[in-house]
Parts: sequence; C-alpha cells; structure tokens
Amino acid sequence: MNSKFLLDLGERAGWTGAEAALGLVVVELADVPVWWAAPVALVAASAKSWVAKRLGRKGTASTLPASKDPASGVIT
Repeated sequence: MNSKFLLDLGERAGWTGAEAALGLVVVELADVPVWWAAPVALVAASAKSWVAKRLGRKGTASTLPASKDPASGVIT
C-alpha cells in the first residue's frame, strides 16, 4: 500500500471515529436513547464535509492537503 492510500484511510477512519464519539457524547449529555447517536453522527459527518468543501480544496470533502490526497490528481 502506498502512503497516500494510508493517509486517506487514516483520515476517513479518524473522522468516522470522531463523529461516532460525538454522537455518543451528545446522546449521553442529552439523556436520550442511544440510537439517536447515529443521526447525530450523520449530521456531524455532513457538517464536516460541508466545511471541508468550503475551506479545503474545491470540489472535495477531504481535509487532507492536495499533495497527500490520492483523489486530487496531484503527482508527488
């Protein structure tokens, strides 16, 4: 496996874990049933993608720099 793939994998796994943890924290603090963690995590994932698209490289939802993102087409 190349390093760009591993960075992409790490980015996706890291954000997924953070969004899931946020969902669990929110439902715990709100004292609502745990199944609400999934919709909360979905909203967090959507918000992260929206912000990344506007602050990151245009046309992507990645938070990786262009030189490290395998989807960017930048050859390094």
